[in-house]
This record gives sequence, C-alpha cells and structure tokens, in this order.
Amino acid sequence: MLRSLWTAASGMIAQQTNVDTIANNLANVNSTGYKTEKAEFKSLLYQTLQTKTTTANGVNKPIDAQVGLGVRNSSIESNFTQGIMTQTNVLTDFCIEGNGFFGVQGADGEIYYTRNGKFNYSINTTGGISLTAADGCAILDTNGNPIELGPEYQTNRIVVSSDGRILYKDAANNPQPIGIQIGLFQFNNPAGLTKTSGTRYQESPASGPVMNELTLNQNQRSLVHQNYLEGSNVQVADEMVNLIIAQRAYEMNSKAIQAADEMMGQANSLRR
Repeated sequence: MLRSLWTAASGMIAQQTNVDTIANNLANVNSTGYKTEKAEFKSLLYQTLQTKTTTANGVNKPIDAQVGLGVRNSSIESNFTQGIMTQTNVLTDFCIEGNGFFGVQGADGEIYYTRNGKFNYSINTTGGISLTAADGCAILDTNGNPIELGPEYQTNRIVVSSDGRILYKDAANNPQPIGIQIGLFQFNNPAGLTKTSGTRYQESPASGPVMNELTLNQNQRSLVHQNYLEGSNVQVADEMVNLIIAQRAYEMNSKAIQAADEMMGQANSLRR
C-alpha cells in the first residue's frame, strides 16, 4: 500500500514541476528572444513481483509481473524555433533569422549567448561608442572582441547589413563598411546550452563547442534584420491546454493518494 502512496506522490511532484515550467513560459510571453520550455519525464525503477512461475509445477511465465515506482523530471528542454519578427524602427534593435546567437561579454568577463537583440549605443571610457546590451554588457564582433567605434562616428548614421556588417553613411549617405561585423554564433545542440538570466545561455559540454558563423557555409549562416526584434515563440493557447492537462494529472495523483489512504484505513479497521 505504501508503494502506491510514494508513486502518486512522485507524480504530484513531477506535475508541479510541469506547472512551474508552463507558468514560466506564460510569464515570458512578451520577453524578447525567449524560447519556450517543456518539461520531460521518465519512469523510475520497476519492482519485480513475480518472475518465473505462478503455478505449482513451475511452468515458466511468458511475461514477468513488474510494477512501476513512479515518475520524475528528466529534463526541461528549450524549443529554439524562430519567434515572430516585430518591426520597431529603432536603429539598435536587431533580429536574427536563422540558428545564430549574439555574443555578449558579461560583467564577470564570461561569454554568454542570446537571441535578444535589444541593444544600445553607449559612450565608453575612451569617448568612443560601444554597442551594448540593455544592462551595459558588451556585444561581441566576429573576432570575439567588444564592438567599439571611435568618437568620430555618429550613431544615427550607423546601419547594419543583413550579414551583420556595420556600415557608416558617407557624405552622400551611401553606407560604407568600416571593418567591423556583429558576431553570430551557432551550436550543434542548442538545447544543451546552460540557461542563465535575461534570456542568455552559456556554452556547456552538452551543447558542443561554439561555432563562429564565418566558418560555416553560406546556407548555414543567419541573417540580421535591423529595426526588428524577435519575440518569444510561446504559443499561449498550447500552454493553456498543457496547463489544464498538468492540473488534471496532479488531481488524479492526489485522488490516488486519497484512495490508498482509504484502503489503509479499511485494512486497519478489520481487526475491530
């Protein structure tokens, strides 16, 4: 009887994690560059009740009798499908079309990767211009260095091409390359990236080593769209359906605990 109590309890714990994951998706429905997450589950060890026979003469059984001992959360996987591109008409807003990530140098000096292209220009210590994230962290170029321009550049004359090259308008308003390109990076298994705050990710053994898009063939490279942002890929209707399913599963496991409790109560009352 205790087996059923612990099995149902494991189901309630797993479904609580599922509800937490769905709630996080719904909370980030308007977060730029957010990728929806899904909780995955796996069954626990099985206990063997009968193996070879149930008869007196020892005839072998074709199928063993095994009972499961519950469920647990195995992973929470991110879905990196393309989000909706929204036009903003802001020169420092960038959207990636493809599998690439922007590179960001965090305040701790570590390199992070993100799909959030909400950037800003800021004045650096030398009086020049730096391209930074909303929190002031530097955006990296294709060489892995912070993107910095001299003080002679005016931000309203800076444009970015679809391949990430930074161009500057000359006297005739014709964009000219200045030798700097926004870095775009890919991973063999982006679902294996380690999640951090602010829709940022960090390289991990599961994701594989980072790949600079300049080393990839043209068909694998991403496009950069200036004046656009990538919205989250959360589908609210799907998440609400998943939430109802998770609630019902939680309720059914709760009912199983109640049923096991009632059966134990009846067993205890038999001696009276």
